[in-house]
Amino acid sequence: MRQTSHKIGLPAAAIAETVQVLQGLYQAFTEKDAMLAEINPLVLTADNRVIALDAKFNFDSNALYRHPEIVAYRDLDEEDAAEIAASKFDLSYISLDGDIGCLVNGAGLAMATMDIIKLYGGNPANFLDVGGGASKEKVTEAFKLMLKNPNLKAILVNIFGGIMKCDVIAEGVVAAAREVHLTVPLVVRLEGTNVELGKKILAESGLPIISGSDMADAAQKVVAAAKGEK
Repeated sequence: MRQTSHKIGLPAAAIAETVQVLQGLYQAFTEKDAMLAEINPLVLTADNRVIALDAKFNFDSNALYRHPEIVAYRDLDEEDAAEIAASKFDLSYISLDGDIGCLVNGAGLAMATMDIIKLYGGNPANFLDVGGGASKEKVTEAFKLMLKNPNLKAILVNIFGGIMKCDVIAEGVVAAAREVHLTVPLVVRLEGTNVELGKKILAESGLPIISGSDMADAAQKVVAAAKGEK
């Protein structure tokens, strides 16, 4: 801490107080399970006092059960209603300003899915990661969340089956589409464990599900569907 204070060019008279501030920041970061702890700005006054004028903290949501005092600060009025609903079903959901709903397993694949939709001229309506253990109920809730968006014109389900088997997600997609009486085009791309069985379930469902052979094919089809093209 003392070396850091010297390297940022603080005068000797301010070193002791700077060390105290930095140690306090580190202690707060570790004890409160923070993901980010930032003081900005940290001000040096004319009389060599060091003052933290503002700070920002982000906390690990997986550790909040240890910190009810932090949870008490949560203001639901400042959060998106759909994101609040998603958290109740352990879904990672973020609303966006596009018109193509995305249901994906895995954050990395979700980001890649949104990128490829943009590549082919579409606009994602959401980030939605159902995780590695999505049940039929979880998939149904995911569909309900997406359908609350009045701008939604099509949905892309992009699943790489590892822990999540393709036949399980296919059953969930079929059940969800029936329960919510899906009225927008649905494109599904499956790959991985039990993929042939998953595709068979979709094909035999009797629902107008559009199959994507790979990510590029699925993205092009969902963008075309959102634009009302055949």
